[in-house]
Amino acid sequence: MKEITSGHEGINAVSDSVHRRVSEHVAAGAESGAFFGSIMAGLVLGALADKALGWYPAMVIVGIITGSIVGFWRMWTIANRDNAR
Repeated sequence: MKEITSGHEGINAVSDSVHRRVSEHVAAGAESGAFFGSIMAGLVLGALADKALGWYPAMVIVGIITGSIVGFWRMWTIANRDNAR
């Protein structure tokens, strides 16, 4: 039979576990948002450069590629930081 504990020890353990899992999911969402934001920033900056220079779609393509590289680099640094812990 499972032992029933009195007090808040069991509740605190469950609460800490749920808090940890929610924190990990929120962090993952923020990281993927940063990746998407990098790509979108490259797209917008490329579109603005195209409009100013009249080189459509060359700078949009360069912006998307640059944004993707920056996004992957950010994800790489986040993954390495998390592995160091």
